[in-house]
Amino acid sequence: MKVLLVCSSGGHFKGIQQLRPFWEHHERVWVTFKTATTQAALAQETVYWAFSPTNRNLPNLFKNLLLAFQVVSQTQPDLIISTGAGVAVPFLMIGKLFGSKTAFIESVTRIQTLSLSAKLLLPFLSVLYVQWPQLQARYPQAELIIPQESV
Repeated sequence: MKVLLVCSSGGHFKGIQQLRPFWEHHERVWVTFKTATTQAALAQETVYWAFSPTNRNLPNLFKNLLLAFQVVSQTQPDLIISTGAGVAVPFLMIGKLFGSKTAFIESVTRIQTLSLSAKLLLPFLSVLYVQWPQLQARYPQAELIIPQESV
């Protein structure tokens, strides 16, 4: 299975790194922001650097939309997984249109309401994972996952 991992840097990148037991066994491609941390962590990986910032930045939205079209059409992933944030929107939308399965893992910090990214992506998601029962109660289509503490 070919997996496309999409996330912004910082906590979203850390979150997707914690999924390593899943993605390390699959052919994979990354999309994230170019920072010292992501460059070091992904030195041996195939990476496409997304355009930042994404919040309220229409030029970067269009650049990332074009990048999403290029990356998805070239790599043809079976599954696209994202932990957020804004960079996820064009990749999961385009991915769904190209026939990829799409998964969005909402941040553990979202307890009562979904992030704007998750709300925009709902029609394009194969699965939405949330990490709080009260959030799943508001969005019954979401699947609840309980995070395990890091050892």
